[in-house]
Amino acid sequence: MSAVLYEVADGIATITLNRPDRLNAWNGDMHKGYYGSLDQAAADPDVRVIVITGAGRGFCAGADMQSLQQIGDAGGLSDGERSEPQSHHQATYPVKLPKPVIAAVNGACAGLGLVHALAADLRFAAAGAKFTVAFSRRGLIGEHGISWTLPRLVGQSVALDLMMSGRVIVAEEAAELGLVNKVVPADELMDHTYAYAKDLAVNASPTSMAIMKQQVYNHPQMSIDDALADSIDLMHKSLRRPDFKEGVASFVEKRPPAFAPYES
Repeated sequence: MSAVLYEVADGIATITLNRPDRLNAWNGDMHKGYYGSLDQAAADPDVRVIVITGAGRGFCAGADMQSLQQIGDAGGLSDGERSEPQSHHQATYPVKLPKPVIAAVNGACAGLGLVHALAADLRFAAAGAKFTVAFSRRGLIGEHGISWTLPRLVGQSVALDLMMSGRVIVAEEAAELGLVNKVVPADELMDHTYAYAKDLAVNASPTSMAIMKQQVYNHPQMSIDDALADSIDLMHKSLRRPDFKEGVASFVEKRPPAFAPYES
């Protein structure tokens, strides 16, 4: 059984974490399949939106405990493992993709699973789905960029609460904190996610979305003057693109736009 499933329909690539008997706990096969699927979706001009979800009752319950136990028994990573060059396949990789990434959190989302959900651009959650950072309760620290993604969503104080306590919150509280965009009944989660994703795929310019994503992730690190100057430059460039003409024409003609695929 493949640890990750991949399919494309209606301009949407769906990546499904597929170890349902283990609540989709993360292991080496899942790592390879997940990032391979992200690369495939990023390279496919027919894919305009990427959806990530889990098979069965969970989204991802975190790292496979058997793997963690082996690392603990070995006294941590070896010098060779620590010194290996890092590839572009890090947990924050989806942030760097030019296409919108949506996590449909269907159930348990813990530790490394939460890391991957937070690396998506948007999160929709099934009512009652449980979230926990968990790392402090395993004797670990804020891993894989969660100390960057989580405070951006919920603020510094709430992020410290969730990280240090490792407490479990349900989807409804996650929405109140800003951790997820919307909570929907479990049996409506995928329909809601696909309806949203299809609207983006049909009506939004892939190039506009790619640039907006860069702005949102990069501009908060800039001064307000630098962010403004960059936005003005980007706007001048967008006014010269065919997408601008098509966007206006489709609005005037009351028809769906025919935007070209994103090209880097």
